[in-house]
Amino acid sequence: MNLSTTYLGLKLKNPFMPGASPMPDSIGAARRLEDAGASAIVMHSLFEEQLANEESVLENEISKHLESTPEAASFLPIPTEFALEPDEYLKQITDLKQAVEIPIIASLNGITEGGWVKYAKEIENAGAHALELNFYQLSTDVNETGADVEKRAIEILKSIKQNLKIPVAVKLSPFFSSLPNFVRNLVASGADGIVLFNRFYQPDIDTEELDVLPTLQLSNSFELRLRLRWLAIISAAVPTNYACTGGAYTGHDGIKAIMTGATTVQFVSSLLKNGPEYLSTIIKDAEKWLEEHEYTSIDELRGSMSFKHCPDPLAYERGNYLRMLQGWKV
Repeated sequence: MNLSTTYLGLKLKNPFMPGASPMPDSIGAARRLEDAGASAIVMHSLFEEQLANEESVLENEISKHLESTPEAASFLPIPTEFALEPDEYLKQITDLKQAVEIPIIASLNGITEGGWVKYAKEIENAGAHALELNFYQLSTDVNETGADVEKRAIEILKSIKQNLKIPVAVKLSPFFSSLPNFVRNLVASGADGIVLFNRFYQPDIDTEELDVLPTLQLSNSFELRLRLRWLAIISAAVPTNYACTGGAYTGHDGIKAIMTGATTVQFVSSLLKNGPEYLSTIIKDAEKWLEEHEYTSIDELRGSMSFKHCPDPLAYERGNYLRMLQGWKV
């Protein structure tokens, strides 16, 4: 069975890899992931706040919205809670390159255009094979339009592409008014790939202490459906490399993501819960399914259930909604 694929110009032995998480902070865990069959290592994001080493940067971002939306602060990182300090993060890239033979994909979340570019170059100089731009940012300004948000992201992407030689993927949330159009514009502006989707860790409310509580809940296969829908729609309209992240838990989930047009699939929650070795089970299960259904390569499967090739493409649009409502019996 030929599972090999190419993502961001990188030749990979299979399309399955760990997504952004704390796992690569440990060289031992990275080696275990490689032994389990990981085709690449995706690091968690390095935040500009860390590299600036100025808490005032973060405080200013938070204070902009304290009066109108105090809960917005809980979405932003706290400098003292970062797993790796800036120098450690950059050194970890170098150490990972020496410890494993698979590609290292770093991740960056910035605030200012200059910061994005500066720190992207730092990451490239540290030896990363590719970079994810993690647009993890909430727009809470009532005067900022959706067009403003997209324009800023595209300008950041263009600046980074002008200054970097390594491939760059853009990691998006699903909260854009017209994802296909935005993705098309990102690809036209130089994005080498698109990662769908970022997961915002929604805060909870402490009703007794009147406080906002940061919470973390691991994803499950249910969350994959949102990714499948948009992968099927966008991959058919905008040719590029797509990574599916969030909700991919099993080998069968990986098959579904590839069917809808994903080039690669990133796993996090199932590996955090079951250990790095579980990736080998994911790969074996996917390979078994392919053999049982008489595929000879992963490329034969890719996009077979995209909007372009699906027997009933309307199921990805309003059709599914109407059917579920009409089929419900009280």
